[in-house]
Amino acid sequence: MSKLTGRIAIVSGAGRGIGRAVVQKLAAEGASVVVNDLDPDPAEETVAAVKAAGGSAVACVGDVTEAGFAERFVRTAVDSFGGLDIIVNNAGYTWDTVIQRMTDEQWDDILDVHLKAPFRILRAAQPYIRASPAEHHRKVVNISSIAGLGGNAGQVNYAAAKAGLVGLTKTLAKEWGRYRVNVNAVAFGLIMTRLTEAPASADAGIDVRGRRIKVGVSAQLLDAMRTTVPLGRPGTPQEAAGAVYLLCLPESDYVSGQVVVCGGGLVI
Repeated sequence: MSKLTGRIAIVSGAGRGIGRAVVQKLAAEGASVVVNDLDPDPAEETVAAVKAAGGSAVACVGDVTEAGFAERFVRTAVDSFGGLDIIVNNAGYTWDTVIQRMTDEQWDDILDVHLKAPFRILRAAQPYIRASPAEHHRKVVNISSIAGLGGNAGQVNYAAAKAGLVGLTKTLAKEWGRYRVNVNAVAFGLIMTRLTEAPASADAGIDVRGRRIKVGVSAQLLDAMRTTVPLGRPGTPQEAAGAVYLLCLPESDYVSGQVVVCGGGLVI
């Protein structure tokens, strides 16, 4: 029997990159997964990939920052699979600049997606978790960043949101311990996704609520960043998913309120 057979998970921001790798890892180990993405096509592609591999998944398309989304996300798990055991708060993006150029909109949007949305999802899950005791430990894994632990120039909004998520994690571990819920965070270092790879063109970006936001890191900066990683290379989405998976296993039932750094040996 696989490690997560019978478990039911929700993963936000799971149509691409790290989120998709997390979904595939959890599903491969027996979990049924609700796949969220802002865009329908990537969400459905992830669901199709899980099903093709013999797993179980459904999509819950939508913006994690929208009012009412959190309740719909949790309800999809309960209605589709009959419960909720694992919550992975992964959705997010970056919108960088130095503080003197940062607008209120940039600040608010990044805090909304990285901190307010996880808060809402966890708040929406609480009534079910309280009312439905489980024989096994349930798991929450919040996705933070080394920027939230040590800061990062040009990312005051992102770093503040990820630091806040660490505080949320540690507090909820104390509130939800009585429900046999382990609440932890993974702080990623340099993981290669579309947000961190060298852009294919000068106008490379993502569309978020009708706004075009540039993504990617210059090849020169990527080379400089690699030199700071003791393992000498960036991580893959699959390696990032492995760190999340560790905190979903029964073997981590006595680990709670912790932040695991998945950064190739980079110490903050």
